[in-house]
Amino acid sequence: MQTNQVLSHLKKHGQLLDMEIAKATGMTLAEVRKSLADLTLRGEISQCSVTHFNDNKRVDSIQCRISGYVPPVAAGRKAGIGKNQENMATD
Repeated sequence: MQTNQVLSHLKKHGQLLDMEIAKATGMTLAEVRKSLADLTLRGEISQCSVTHFNDNKRVDSIQCRISGYVPPVAAGRKAGIGKNQENMATD
């Protein structure tokens, strides 16, 4: 059950640190890390180790995202070459 909760949270919010998932879901960090290990073994997520420093204190965490997941294209206008940029490119 917890593994499914972690997976759905990652699908909804994208790439996150393990401590961010724990805080958002109310799970302990140990439970989240166990779920991430299970999801990695199943090939459903990609993960890497991250080390950062807060006030000269070393913090080790795991950053993860859904494997092979590409979010849908957002609605609205897309960036492209405008008329001004076309003229500059040909000059």
